[in-house]
Amino acid sequence: MNDPRLPLRQALQRNPGDAMAWIVLAEHELDAGDARSGETAARRALALRPGHPEALARLGRAQWMQGRREDAVASLREAARAAPQHPGIAVWLAHALEDVGDAEGALDAYGRAYALAPREPQLAAYLLAWRRKLCDWRELPALSRLVRGAVAQGRASVEPFAFLSEDASAAEQRRCASLRAQLVAQSVRPLPPAPAREAAAPVRAGFLSNGFGAHPTGLLTVALFEALHRRGGLSVHLFALNRDDGSAIRKRLHAASDALHDVSQQPHAQIAATVRRAGIDVLYDLRGWGGGGTPEVLAMRPAPVQVNWLAYPGTSGAPWIDYVLADRYVLPESLAADFSETPAWLPRCFQPSDTRRVPAPAPTRAECGLPDTGVVFCCFNNSYKLNPRSVARLLAVLRAVPGSLLWLLSGPGRADQRLREFAAAEGVAAERLVFMPKQPQAEYLARLGHADLFLDTGPYNAHTTASDAIWAGCPVLTAPGATFAARVAGSLNHHLGLDSLNVADDAAFVERAAALGNDPAALAALRAELAARRADSGLFDMDGFAVDFAAMTLALARRQRKGLAPAPLQGPER
Repeated sequence: MNDPRLPLRQALQRNPGDAMAWIVLAEHELDAGDARSGETAARRALALRPGHPEALARLGRAQWMQGRREDAVASLREAARAAPQHPGIAVWLAHALEDVGDAEGALDAYGRAYALAPREPQLAAYLLAWRRKLCDWRELPALSRLVRGAVAQGRASVEPFAFLSEDASAAEQRRCASLRAQLVAQSVRPLPPAPAREAAAPVRAGFLSNGFGAHPTGLLTVALFEALHRRGGLSVHLFALNRDDGSAIRKRLHAASDALHDVSQQPHAQIAATVRRAGIDVLYDLRGWGGGGTPEVLAMRPAPVQVNWLAYPGTSGAPWIDYVLADRYVLPESLAADFSETPAWLPRCFQPSDTRRVPAPAPTRAECGLPDTGVVFCCFNNSYKLNPRSVARLLAVLRAVPGSLLWLLSGPGRADQRLREFAAAEGVAAERLVFMPKQPQAEYLARLGHADLFLDTGPYNAHTTASDAIWAGCPVLTAPGATFAARVAGSLNHHLGLDSLNVADDAAFVERAAALGNDPAALAALRAELAARRADSGLFDMDGFAVDFAAMTLALARRQRKGLAPAPLQGPER
């Protein structure tokens, strides 16, 4: 496609006093990922039309993209005051309020946007996702039906990541992702095909993510990259969409890669050009449709083979992604039909782990806000993974185990209060719910030592959280579902050799949790079995993972170099 910025810039050279043209240019610059140029254009518009809400909105977006969150809120508040009936401005204000921690203010802004345009499914989807995060379950079924119906009819391009929390099928998830991919494809111009490389040339693997630091993606991958570095034979390039956070994880990632390219806050085309110059053969997308990713970069096709892996637990629905890296438990043959990508199956769990993570000194139960006695069930999944059905299942376990309590991760805004109110309405005393504020990883792992059993959620499982729990010695009980996101905890248990913790349904979940909670000897035996299997199952064998991962990457590259189309690949069984 032609770049719409070029004719606008030419027109503005002839007529620099056209405020609306500056606003339109600002929008296109922001869509291209160029926040600085977008801000410049928005400020030129404001110089010509002080207080213009559309110019203020673009300025707020530009500030938000550059991480200047408070400035973004101020600009967007001013825009909303100037245009109180503009739902789009209300949505951008809500996004900014999220990031500055004003959770309830964001909820009000999303609600205001939806009230202004109640027939717009995208606005309903934003409100639905944020209500889930705040455990505000008002009108949840109606909003979910509206969003799912719009996806089915192709009327809305809603956020695929948020859609994973809906009780939708894998086919619905693919439809949702494909609609978003079609929208992205309309806004970018692919690069010319990458020059062919000799069959014997070293293979270069690239990894694109906004999580290269103290972030779940960095925490999961760092030990694998270190193992790949020790092993050699595969050149590893990390493309960091996030700035250096100064963390120990970022330092380890830098040391474990052949090159760590800081491409944070760069325009999409510049990032794609950096990937292309690095001569990457296989580019792994470690963000997908999650927030902070850059699907536009992948849509430009900077690498000849592009792979969806790890961070987005579903199909990309995107024609520019060739493969999905998975295992046969999390992505069985029956589910692969609903993926746009060709499956590349590892012979082990697809999710690596940091085997150098060490808990801090253990706090006391009292320091964690826990009573001296009683079984501690925990569920440290993010609040958006909670829903009435999952929480009702957790509360049924509490009712079946006298004296037990449920330890949860504290959510934003009034989420904790809403969960206590829900528990009371279900006949469970609110004080049996204990909330843990988010902690640095070492402190979090130390606290897991006080948890007896992790109770999972659905349809969006524990992923990194499940890995952390197992590493800390806490068993994870789950009921695997019919989508990728609903099978990750099950994959971890399966490859650990604890399929007994993968149960069939809600009734079996409550029964198994209650049986363990009421039988201290059985619970102790389960924890001892987990400790033994953790050491010998291979789930945390990152050297072995590196061998399998490198072999798969080489196979993907060699197949492409031979001019062969993507085909399902299976790593060798070990």
